[in-house]
Amino acid sequence: MRRDTLIDYFRDLVELRNEYLIYDDGYRQHRHTYKDVALAAQGFATRLTKFDVRKGDRVVFWGENRPEWIVCYWGCLLAGVVVVPIDYRSSIDFVLQVKGIVNARLILMGNEVSPFPADSNLGKTITWKFSDIDWHQSGQWPQIPITSDDIAQIIFTSGATAEPKGVVIRHRNIMANIVPVEREVKKYSAYAWPFNPIRFLNLLPLSHMFGQSMATSVPPMLKGTVIFTRSLNPQDLIELIKTERISVLVCVPKMLEVLREYILRKWPEASDPPPTNFGILRRWWRYRRVHSAFGNKFWAFVVGAAPLPAELETFWRKLSFAVIQGYGLTETAPIVTLNHPFKTSQGSVGTPIGGVEVRIAEDGEILVRGANVTSGYYNPSKTQQSSEPALDDEGWLHTGDIGERDTAGRLFIKGRKKEMIVTSAGLNVFPEDVEHVLSKLPGVKDSAVISVPHDTEEWVHAVLLLSPGSDLDQTIRQANLLLQDHQRIRGASTWAGEALPRTEGTGKLKRRKIRTSVLSGQRPDNVKHANTVDAVISQFSQGSSVQETTTLKELGLSSLERVELMVALEDRFQTRIDEARFAQSETIADLKQLVNQLPPKDSAPEPVEFPSWNRSLPFCGLRRLSLSTWILPLTKLFAHIQVDGLEHLRQIKGPVVFASNHQSHMDVPVILAALPGNWRAQIATAMAKEFFKAHFFPSEHTWRERMTNSVNYYLAACYFNAFPLPQREAGARQTLKYIGELLGEGWSVLLFPEGVRSENEEIKKFRGGIGMIASRLDVPVIPIRISGVNQVLHPKWKMARPGTVRVTFGRPLFLRGDNYAALATDVETTVRAL
Repeated sequence: MRRDTLIDYFRDLVELRNEYLIYDDGYRQHRHTYKDVALAAQGFATRLTKFDVRKGDRVVFWGENRPEWIVCYWGCLLAGVVVVPIDYRSSIDFVLQVKGIVNARLILMGNEVSPFPADSNLGKTITWKFSDIDWHQSGQWPQIPITSDDIAQIIFTSGATAEPKGVVIRHRNIMANIVPVEREVKKYSAYAWPFNPIRFLNLLPLSHMFGQSMATSVPPMLKGTVIFTRSLNPQDLIELIKTERISVLVCVPKMLEVLREYILRKWPEASDPPPTNFGILRRWWRYRRVHSAFGNKFWAFVVGAAPLPAELETFWRKLSFAVIQGYGLTETAPIVTLNHPFKTSQGSVGTPIGGVEVRIAEDGEILVRGANVTSGYYNPSKTQQSSEPALDDEGWLHTGDIGERDTAGRLFIKGRKKEMIVTSAGLNVFPEDVEHVLSKLPGVKDSAVISVPHDTEEWVHAVLLLSPGSDLDQTIRQANLLLQDHQRIRGASTWAGEALPRTEGTGKLKRRKIRTSVLSGQRPDNVKHANTVDAVISQFSQGSSVQETTTLKELGLSSLERVELMVALEDRFQTRIDEARFAQSETIADLKQLVNQLPPKDSAPEPVEFPSWNRSLPFCGLRRLSLSTWILPLTKLFAHIQVDGLEHLRQIKGPVVFASNHQSHMDVPVILAALPGNWRAQIATAMAKEFFKAHFFPSEHTWRERMTNSVNYYLAACYFNAFPLPQREAGARQTLKYIGELLGEGWSVLLFPEGVRSENEEIKKFRGGIGMIASRLDVPVIPIRISGVNQVLHPKWKMARPGTVRVTFGRPLFLRGDNYAALATDVETTVRAL
């Protein structure tokens, strides 16, 4: 079947039944099939129509990677609506600027972006949350004619210039990428079955066209699965790669650097070069501990959005991982060249894909021509034309990149034309070439090469990050021995710490900022601190003066650099930092307070035992049989139950969190008896860990107490699918992760937020944990009010007495925000009102 538009490609997705998208938010996994995405996209297209968002209207996408981003993307395309993606790390001012340029009808926002201030001029533009998208909303396939020349997206530059330029991407541009890549994929599809399903962990932002293609275009060709995650912590990423059996990591080069540093700290043998005669299998065995950490299914990195340093590529190839590079621009939708997964060439970004021409101009600039190339940039007055052409008279796109090709047609990137330094002799110096030499010298941790004016000339100037004890002058002398005459370094300076300023997300050097610092004479000297937070902060402050009140935003750290900072603190103090608390730290003083409150280095963590055996098939069968034959009949013999509010359960699909007041040991069987059978069969009950102290802390109790308490614990876990919930000890991260695992498997959770039983009908204050669980795990809360249970089995009684009890279910609550105490109060107020 001929494909002219992305809608034609989407029709094929509708037919797939494989798992498509997984979102790991650090605590819970949300899984969706291709069919789920297709139906939700149709539902979203219908919703757009109901709000009078029509073909040709523009919708701004401003949010983090998540499955709903993909749903809304396809929904907009189905409705003929133009997508305007913006990086979620962009400022509110930039978003409002783009909104005004395109006259957006709607802004879709992520959970990790700041809300618009009350005085923001949004005009008639409405805002929706990605996370509020209804996966179950039904919709019809829109009967809207879409042609190959219709605009699919307008993608804006970062806004460094006074007026951001919007690249117009049409359906035909993206299809010119999809068709030739798919043709190559099909050649090898017959051999891919041993590796299926191929699973991609995509860390590139979906606002970036390469990130989009590795989520919306390439994986469906392989019936593959795409995983998004909130965490960029290298330990979490490696664990996720192993547990989810991920095959390919899609990321920027900076992430490979972060992972390399973690690998070298964890497994030092990774720094040892293998003998030259070692093949892939022998190298795999030599570095088997690294491969074991990643899992046996992981084999490749796909790297894009920024140049990949040669030594970084060499490091991962040495460990027997494939490193696949490509080259492209937003203007080329985005792919120009691509390395073959099984025929990669080190240092090369591959050969042009089908239908794309590449030529090297006389000055070394890369020129591109093909159907994938944009026709121009967005003109607010003429939505179907461009305000300025992107192509020259012969149809070539001037990329601004400098490169060369070998006899096999492979492309090698040398640098940016605007960053090229022209010597007084008229010779060109590419900063990346000089940096490549510097990076190989001992003691050089990082480098940036810029031009510095000297009389009427432009001198090559190096800015270096050096290891302690390294000599700047000696390093420059060594470098100049290796460089050609016109490349030799004429001036040099040092930069403090371990982080040269780089762009957000892509990790490209901010040469302009570095050059401004050098020319102003404000070059930072290395600062020595004791083994303190200040010592770690100095590595990320880029020479700036740092005080207690300095905020992390003022340090100008990118999201990856924030992760590096957290990992550096963990490594320096040999501990584990909770990401939620780290994210809430706003100033240097907050960070110091966080570190001071960390457990001692040598203190053993308290045991946390979360059962999984009680969810196995044999125990599920035993539990159902026991509940129906003797537990619930015995409960109803004493508790004459009156139930209200069951209609609220019919209006919602699980999983949910049930939040009830607490009166008696009999509360759980009473609530289970009141629930319909389908809900009762899929529920897990939280029990206070402190109630089983003798089991969890045996050294503090006698053998008789230990035995009795352990039997009670295992009986509760078996017959009520119970799990321990810490009330006072640290462990929120592990608890949230376990509850997220339960919810991800379809189990609802029963909680008693008071934490204690009430001896009368009084309801005590709800603890903030219910707010944190519901908000962090994005799960509805069903409030429950029970009364009279303490008159059937009082906390001080040993035997139950017959009596009437009432169980009332309330409307579901959807909690948002991080003020957990206030959210818990909302649940408490609702329970009281039932």
